[in-house]
Amino acid sequence: MKLKDVMSKDVASLNVSDAVIKAAQIMKEHNVGSVPVCDSNRVVGVITDRDIALRTVAEGKSADKQSVRDVMSTNPVVGQPDMEVLDAARIMGERQIRRLPIIEKNGLVGIVSLGDLALEPSLEDEASEALTDISEPSTPEY
Repeated sequence: MKLKDVMSKDVASLNVSDAVIKAAQIMKEHNVGSVPVCDSNRVVGVITDRDIALRTVAEGKSADKQSVRDVMSTNPVVGQPDMEVLDAARIMGERQIRRLPIIEKNGLVGIVSLGDLALEPSLEDEASEALTDISEPSTPEY
């Protein structure tokens, strides 16, 4: 099965120059913990609720004055629509990520979450294994 068969095509994204407060508002509106960050539709990073907590709130910075560029994680792991779902689940587990932006011709076309994988009966084992890997403690990279 390919990612294009399970990915969500309606993806909220942010621009690198957006304020961190906008990122938090988008996360609240869409009930997600991470959002791809784009520069002219090219994915250049991902901002997570953890990024905001550690790099804005914990450092006493203002979420309406700090830009997404200053807080986001760069060099995001991405997938392509024709990638096998099993490969994506393995990558998500190894890299400890819950959401995988999907790109085509350098543009954002979708996103796959562990929830998308878990909803597919034939992929329950892969989603469970990926979640187990994601949940293991790792060394933080600030």
